[in-house]
Amino acid sequence: MDASVELVKHLSRSIVHIHTSVSREHPSTRHLGDERLGTGVIVDAAGLILTVNYVVMGAQSIDVDFQKGRRAKAEIVAQDFDIGLALLRVKRQGLVAAALGASEAVERTQEIVLVGAMGEQERRVTAGLVTYVGEFEAHWEYLLDRGIVSNAPNPGYGGGGLFTTMGRLVGTVSLSLNEISRSSLAIPIDCYRAHRDEMMRYGRIVSRRRRAWLGVFAHVIEEGVVVAEVVPHGPADRGGLQDGDLIVSLNAQEVVSRRELYMNLWRHEPGEPLTLEVMRDNKVRRCEVKGGDRAHFYRQL
Repeated sequence: MDASVELVKHLSRSIVHIHTSVSREHPSTRHLGDERLGTGVIVDAAGLILTVNYVVMGAQSIDVDFQKGRRAKAEIVAQDFDIGLALLRVKRQGLVAAALGASEAVERTQEIVLVGAMGEQERRVTAGLVTYVGEFEAHWEYLLDRGIVSNAPNPGYGGGGLFTTMGRLVGTVSLSLNEISRSSLAIPIDCYRAHRDEMMRYGRIVSRRRRAWLGVFAHVIEEGVVVAEVVPHGPADRGGLQDGDLIVSLNAQEVVSRRELYMNLWRHEPGEPLTLEVMRDNKVRRCEVKGGDRAHFYRQL
């Protein structure tokens, strides 16, 4: 399926290019670097832009490039460290905002269009079909209740728009899944629509229970869930967990899958004590960890 030229021109007007500079001391630079490029989608003509949080996390400055060579400084309005969205604001009026759809209506085999930015004025488009709608988990303590996967590869940097063929924004493109196949993951636009007011008012989602955070990258192997990497100075690191530890239990509850680890962990809030049993060097060891707050750990410096 090829998107029509008229549709592409229309959708591209709401797509912006993002350039973020981050302090080298910020803990996110270890994996994301101190210079980041991203895409954003204008969701309000008064200057609100939706993107993915990893593009702007720890930002010292954020530059937004519009079509026709215009540029503006942006500020962070809100960040959702659980789902991975960020909302920015620029002081510009009369922008062209994307028409928001309802991602709950998105179904498998539905035709979609992805639009992203690859440069200050370069916009790219891919088209394809939705191949999966459902739970998506990842190794950085992340679980999305209803991710949208399409066979269209991400045409730009993270944060672009997933649109229906009627031009409705139904998702924010988060990841390329090219290690699996030429596909991409999008966060449903309903995650933004449902919480827009509290994001605008509080800068975060206050209606969702705060989640304890370990600060590990957890991989699944045949034996169970293993710590592939520990975030330096994070809760797990301070509690004595090490790379290569096989997680046996969390607060006396057996850990047999990564999903179970996350769901058990998120029953606790930041600051609560956690007891993890891990297998290390063929011995079971106990680690006492104080649940962390991911948003506080990765706060702006």
